Amino acid sequence: MDAVICAGGAVDMWKENMLEELEVGELEFETVGEFLAEIKKEFGRGEEKSMKAAELRKLEQEGKTMEEFVQEFKKAARESGYEGRPLVEEFKRGMNGVIRRKLIEAEN
Repeated sequence: MDAVICAGGAVDMWKENMLEELEVGELEFETVGEFLAEIKKEFGRGEEKSMKAAELRKLEQEGKTMEEFVQEFKKAARESGYEGRPLVEEFKRGMNGVIRRKLIEAEN
């Protein structure tokens, strides 16, 4: 189950399944800490992905060479959840303005 789908969807299904398993005794937790650890295990990836996406959105070339920017961008993009066109748009947004304008001119 991909727990990144937060509103409704996966979260509600997980909650219903968890409550049902607790009610019928299929699942038991000795402590609140064990229960919280289970929640973190199930949904922790979503938080990490959100942090990586935020890092990617903040990334800007500024005074870096294009090669430095590309390497930094690739590193930030790996776990961000971005792919396809949105990833390309984030790359363009972070590029130096002069280079971005030249790229847009070349596309036309």
